[in-house]
Amino acid sequence: MASGLNFSLSFGITPTQSRKLLVGNIHALYNPKRGDIKLGQVRLFLEKAYKLSQEWGSIPVILAGDFNCIPQSAMYQFIQSSELNIQLHDRRWISGQLEYPLEGREIRAQYKDIARRHVWMPNSRHLRFTWSYEELLLATGNAWTTCLHHKLKLCSAYLGIPGSHETRDSHGEPVATSYHSKFMGTVDYIWHTTELVPVRVLETLPVDKLRRYEGLPSKRWGSDHLAVVCELAFADDHKGP
Repeated sequence: MASGLNFSLSFGITPTQSRKLLVGNIHALYNPKRGDIKLGQVRLFLEKAYKLSQEWGSIPVILAGDFNCIPQSAMYQFIQSSELNIQLHDRRWISGQLEYPLEGREIRAQYKDIARRHVWMPNSRHLRFTWSYEELLLATGNAWTTCLHHKLKLCSAYLGIPGSHETRDSHGEPVATSYHSKFMGTVDYIWHTTELVPVRVLETLPVDKLRRYEGLPSKRWGSDHLAVVCELAFADDHKGP
């Protein structure tokens, strides 16, 4: 299976202006069962981005790439909300990805099913999942810690721009940014701090059009990922539409 990632950012800055920002890119592990490794990779990525942004004068941050988690997952929740109690989650379901083909399955129903069973259950706070010493160490960096935190206040660029029901899920993210033999769904994101605002984004393909290719890559598409593209502006300069 070929892997790839396409993302693009655009800023309207004149030659006389000088603004600094930090841009980071990640390709997290795919294996859905190793949520401990996935969380560890994302945790280190966020920690490093925050540290560099502070060293360079608290500059705005953009983090993009293949995070290998769906919008309804605990891992997405961690990125968006800045915290996560991993004891409330089975590491095998941290990313929300499922390793089976989606033929004959409506993708929105799949997402609702995942959310109901593994992430947003009202009584999930009463559950406690066991993580081994090694898994805790990989996920949190400390074998005696079960709560993750990061210091960046991140927003998803696609959530900031309303889109069509044909290309967006009920959460507001693209319905799918990746499609291959084991998975169809959204795993690619452009995150930004609040000093930036999205101006516009490139919509991805509707699911019915994606299915015509019977999986990616294909002769027309050289990757199993679709491009995610956004134009961002500095919030203090942006006057809105």
